[in-house]
Amino acid sequence: MRAPRPCGVCGAAGPARYRCPRCAAAYCSVPCCRTHKERCAPEPRREPEPEPERAGGPVVQRAGGPWSVEDILTDGDEQDRVPLHRLRLLGESEELRALLLNPHLRQLLQTLDQAEDKSSLMKKYMQEPLFVEFADCCLGIVEPPEKENVLPE
Repeated sequence: MRAPRPCGVCGAAGPARYRCPRCAAAYCSVPCCRTHKERCAPEPRREPEPEPERAGGPVVQRAGGPWSVEDILTDGDEQDRVPLHRLRLLGESEELRALLLNPHLRQLLQTLDQAEDKSSLMKKYMQEPLFVEFADCCLGIVEPPEKENVLPE
């Protein structure tokens, strides 16, 4: 298991579970997110190029042949990638299923999925307690917190 990354805002050694959608800086909490948001200098916005799909994931065409997602990930990206077996746990979670029964949450997710500017809409939704509960539930499933202060039996 990898060591938790420190918060880029307050410097806390604890797990910085969240990343800025504009610059990918790590932070640990909503207050640190707000502080970072005031200082964040976003990268210039680039229009994404459409990527052809294949069974193993997106493929990017290049002169020497197609690329897979693994070819274009950097070391920093790779460490944040969630393994497929953990993503499958999302489908098995009763807590997540119960949250998804809420029509308001489903509408938020559908609107986010269809939005052009997902980053700013995500920031807005992270102020909604129901959406934060959903995000925390997902994070708790794919990256469960380490047990602290537990004595071995």
